Amino acid sequence: MEVDEPARENWNGRWSHLRKILERKGPLTPTAFQPSPDILQFLLDNCKILVIGAGGLGCELLKNLALMGFRQITVIDMDTIDLSNLNRQFLFRQKDVGRSKAEVAAEFINKRIPGCQVTPHNCKIQDFDESFYRGFHLVVCGLDSIVARRWINGMLHSMLEYDEDGDLDKTTLIPLIDGGTEGFKGNARVILPGLTACIDCTLDLFPPQVNFPLCTIAHTPRLPEHCIEYARVLLWPKENPFGDDTPIDGDDPSHITWIYEKSTERASQYGIQGVTYRLTQGVVKNIIPAVASTNAVIAAACTTEVFKLATSCCNPLNNYMVFNDADGIYTYVYEQERNPNCVACSNRSQPLVFNKDAKLKDVIDHLVNSPSFQMKGPGITTSIEGKNKTLYMQTVPSIEEKTRPNLKLSLEELGLHDGCQLVVADSTSPSPILFQLKMKD
Repeated sequence: MEVDEPARENWNGRWSHLRKILERKGPLTPTAFQPSPDILQFLLDNCKILVIGAGGLGCELLKNLALMGFRQITVIDMDTIDLSNLNRQFLFRQKDVGRSKAEVAAEFINKRIPGCQVTPHNCKIQDFDESFYRGFHLVVCGLDSIVARRWINGMLHSMLEYDEDGDLDKTTLIPLIDGGTEGFKGNARVILPGLTACIDCTLDLFPPQVNFPLCTIAHTPRLPEHCIEYARVLLWPKENPFGDDTPIDGDDPSHITWIYEKSTERASQYGIQGVTYRLTQGVVKNIIPAVASTNAVIAAACTTEVFKLATSCCNPLNNYMVFNDADGIYTYVYEQERNPNCVACSNRSQPLVFNKDAKLKDVIDHLVNSPSFQMKGPGITTSIEGKNKTLYMQTVPSIEEKTRPNLKLSLEELGLHDGCQLVVADSTSPSPILFQLKMKD
């Protein structure tokens, strides 16, 4: 159904439901809460909210925030609309397929809800610097990427300032409300940077990525997913169907079609049923089946927390809520504790303990595979005799080629010693992470 033309911006009773909460006390209001008409005016005119993600969860968040009176909203999403999105991402229509999610969502909300001003950005969150994020009162996430979650978490923590006594300047704190769904399961959490547990404190809570053994993919496939992985992992780099070193783009229909056709051929050889275009795209993009009702519940919880933090009319969630409606409905709230050794919020260098004959590759593998770090492509630099030295960096091809021989050298051969500081850069963090090397004999 197409939306109607917007009505006049304000009418009698439009915000009466909010006035009942903000202009009088209730049994659940904190003692410090002072009811006032000014709170609603702040919410309508001044409170700036950043929404990251305009997919299944993001559509619900934008709709809820706009209907609750938040008018100064900015949304970031780098993705474009796919036909498969339309069953649950209700701000989009078939005519919008191929367009930017952020731009279409903003157009829909601005047209449908009078007075709302949603500003879209069709880009990565990494494209903006600290000055951009300092312009918001709250940040709410509806992401499906752990890397993006960790990056924005690190950015908000890097913006914190402390006085001479080491006490946090709370005026530099920007709350982060994070929601996530997976099928019939979901969670909502409130993160007060510098005060409560952050994303990196709880890396072990995220579901592990499903990986299939290479030997199974190559020699004994049993599932349609094995056939798809065979085409993706083995055939693509071997045949280079779209030119040398062309990476797979999960949003490019020609790429998905090629993998689908090769997967179908592989499946027919082994008598395997079930390879479909949609499954192929799901495996390539690591898509988790989404349930609209779960998105609605989690978005409602997140939006309620945004409202509570923006108005102080009720104590916020403390600080993690889990939801499961696979069998009936189950929900539980608990306080997630901070990790004193968290790489993002502990404000201390992290120890790395290795034998002096350990190879640099061992250090890289540890940073990638350790449950505490889970890095994606760490680059390491250090200072030796007062000179900066890049030990390894894989993000820049020319530097990667030059530093690749270092991977086979021992820490001692590289000139590293006990107590040496290593500076690690990774896509999971906007700022370099400091490690202190502790070497054993």
